[in-house]
Amino acid sequence: MTSQLYLITPPRIADHAAFARALDDALSAGPVPALQIRLKDVSLDEIRALTRLITPIAHRHGTAVLMNDHVDLAKELRLDGVHVGQSDTPYKEARKRLGTEAMIGVTCHNSRHLAMEAAEAGADYVAFGAFYPTATKTVEHMAELDTLTIWQETMEVPCVAIGGITAANAAEVSAAGADFIAVSGAVWTHPDGPDAGVRALLAAI
Repeated sequence: MTSQLYLITPPRIADHAAFARALDDALSAGPVPALQIRLKDVSLDEIRALTRLITPIAHRHGTAVLMNDHVDLAKELRLDGVHVGQSDTPYKEARKRLGTEAMIGVTCHNSRHLAMEAAEAGADYVAFGAFYPTATKTVEHMAELDTLTIWQETMEVPCVAIGGITAANAAEVSAAGADFIAVSGAVWTHPDGPDAGVRALLAAI
């Protein structure tokens, strides 16, 4: 099977206008069905400002925009959905606030049990990870590639692989059964620019 790309913003963005241009370049390089806005340790006003700037760019490229956790902000800005972690807004609460049309994904670490609970509750996708060490966030849970394989063989709900994935290891994650491969640093810190990062990942999967 071929995986699709799921792009996550860097945790901090100093220059919004420069990032908007970089995002346009990245999304021009190939199909990226989803973009998650995940800024850490910044104000809601900053998240709001960046989201208003980049959502039209993403939508122009056919990329759905999801907000990490901030359910009320996602509703206010009319985004396509949210991604919630185990310590964030519970899935059922997010669904109640956003309605049936919103795309809602749930972090499940390496737990098929958590993933099955989320899938049965109605989540649009489940996310497993981290599969490799990552500089983007502190890794508390490491996941096994066979978690993806078993999930793919037994469940219909799509799975997202996240954590330390690069062009060098994306092929094995794709082969294991990830429907989507979530990346951040592999695109934004690519030495030849984000567009080259996207092309390298798409070539790998």
